[in-house]
Amino acid sequence: MKVLLKKIVPVVVAVLGITGAFVTTSMQNTSKKSASARIGYIVNAQGKCTDVSVICSDLPSPFLCRLGITSGPIAYDKDAQNNCVQPLYRAE
Repeated sequence: MKVLLKKIVPVVVAVLGITGAFVTTSMQNTSKKSASARIGYIVNAQGKCTDVSVICSDLPSPFLCRLGITSGPIAYDKDAQNNCVQPLYRAE
């Protein structure tokens, strides 16, 4: 019985350690993605943000956030002076 425990316990501890490392890494990646949701606004002719809002992301991606998902005006982040300056990215 003691010999069996001496052989099994280290293997069980190693498996639990590896599993914990993978779970922790997965949780960290998920929290980064969900924390980046931003509201994007469309620019009017005067360069000010309008009340039309779109769900976007501030995480860089190959696609810009647009009103019509793949076409239409680009959505921007609004600053304190109600100016649309920084373009946002499409939310995944």
